Amino acid sequence: METENTLATLPKGKSFFDQLIEGGSYYVDKTLFVKDILDGDSAVTLCTRPRRFGKTLNQTMLKCFFEDTAPIGGKDTRALFRGLKIESAGERYMGHQGKYPVIFLSLKEVKRDTFERSYTQLKNFMAEEFSRHEYVMEKITKETDRLLFQKLADRNGSLDDYSTSLLFLCKCLAGCHGQKVIVLIDEYDVPLENSWVRGFYEEMVDFIRPFLSSGLKDNPYLQLAVMTGCLRVSKESIFTGLNNLSIISVLSNDYSEYFGFTQDEIDIILKYYGLEEKRGTLRDWYNGYLFGDTVVYNPWSCVNALSGWRTHINRPPEPYWANTSGNDIVRKMIDMVDGEAKEELETLMAGGTIAKTVHEDITYGDIYKDPDNVWNFLFFTGYLKKVSEHYMDVEKVLELCIPNLELKYIYITKIKEWFNERIQQKDFSKLHEAVLSGNAAVVQEELGEFLLSTISYMDGKEDFYHGVMLGVLAGIRDYDLKSNRETGLGRCDIVMTHRSGRGKAVVLELKWTADMREIQKKRDEALKQIIDGKYAKALENKCYNDIIKFGIAFCQKSCEVGRLD
Repeated sequence: METENTLATLPKGKSFFDQLIEGGSYYVDKTLFVKDILDGDSAVTLCTRPRRFGKTLNQTMLKCFFEDTAPIGGKDTRALFRGLKIESAGERYMGHQGKYPVIFLSLKEVKRDTFERSYTQLKNFMAEEFSRHEYVMEKITKETDRLLFQKLADRNGSLDDYSTSLLFLCKCLAGCHGQKVIVLIDEYDVPLENSWVRGFYEEMVDFIRPFLSSGLKDNPYLQLAVMTGCLRVSKESIFTGLNNLSIISVLSNDYSEYFGFTQDEIDIILKYYGLEEKRGTLRDWYNGYLFGDTVVYNPWSCVNALSGWRTHINRPPEPYWANTSGNDIVRKMIDMVDGEAKEELETLMAGGTIAKTVHEDITYGDIYKDPDNVWNFLFFTGYLKKVSEHYMDVEKVLELCIPNLELKYIYITKIKEWFNERIQQKDFSKLHEAVLSGNAAVVQEELGEFLLSTISYMDGKEDFYHGVMLGVLAGIRDYDLKSNRETGLGRCDIVMTHRSGRGKAVVLELKWTADMREIQKKRDEALKQIIDGKYAKALENKCYNDIIKFGIAFCQKSCEVGRLD
């Protein structure tokens, strides 16, 4: 019987298959991915999944399975698959184990600030792969090929040399092994995404297009290729003429169970570690992604949460994915939302759904040309999930929502950051003047106009509007703000006092209602509370002889402002 000390460790931070298996970590068996790849009829397969959903683990698993490691002095990798599902599939599949030369490239770290630096990094990764296979030099008979191979390994090739280097390395490996080559490219689109954010997208496309097309299109030395990435981009932009490409997006049922954890897999993990009581929390926070018809959990977040609970069972769940995945897309989305898009974002944050036409072949350059492209990007990168789908004429329409509490946290925190920055940028001088002069009508007008321009998260109710008021009043010169401080017989929402300790003071009591018909009633309740709570009395005792008293009620994007004489 296994004890706590003999249980396999959780693979926290481990994304390489051989290290995970040899290190004795818990492995959710995805090795039948090999079987499905071999049974497939596509020479080139692109699987698009969100960040941190096991793409690198699967790619390194394929590398360990297929690669003939003998020429590079590597270990026998067959033992890594002992007892796993692919071994049980029989020799028809295990007969492919360790039989192929493999080119493995991970582009996830190509994130430099200029094309030149990014290209240098790409060149270095390709040069390392040439150096890893330097044994083929002994069997290259053509002198020009030997010189080119050495030049590429030494990082001395030209841009044109490296743009066709994938094809050239396939040719050299196939000639040496007498066997066609398997190409594995992990996170192929990171250089594209980074270049788009940094402003050199077209330059990167001009390099990536011939690099991939020459290596994957009509390559006589290619056995098969598997690429992974976050976003599918149009064939016209990258995969020109690549007719043998099979694209497996989050909408496809193919390979749907191999990226992320299924409910059955989660239940087995929870039972293994004796954490069954955390099933509901794990589901609410990290489940909800739909790949094809398969509902999956975020594996990165689950492993981190389970690891934390093994140490501290009452540790609250955390937004682990928020701290590792680039959230620039959410920020850019927030910067551009207006009108209908803003209302749709509010609907999502309130737990609702929005309907959007799906476009799978957008390019990075297209993302902000149409707001619907942004929603598509958010969907394919894991920030939204499909609830249902239907057709409108010939177009597929998806009902989308926020998948879980972890993603809801990302939206809310990013909205708050944006909201605070928006407050800091706006000129509130007219509002401030109205507050200090006691002009309730102008306060209502200015505050209402600002509310219409913001994105509100209605679950916050009074807390949200309390934050709004603290933000818009913070810039009033020479005045201090106090929130929820004891005043008179109770706690007033906001009190403003002049730093000189004399002169004017302002008391603001806030109310919220979900029913627009009650907004004036709530305003009057706020004013009555100021009287009943004697909120002004303590200020009078401090020698403030001009005390302005506002009662403010909020409902959605509207407000009612009243003043006591």
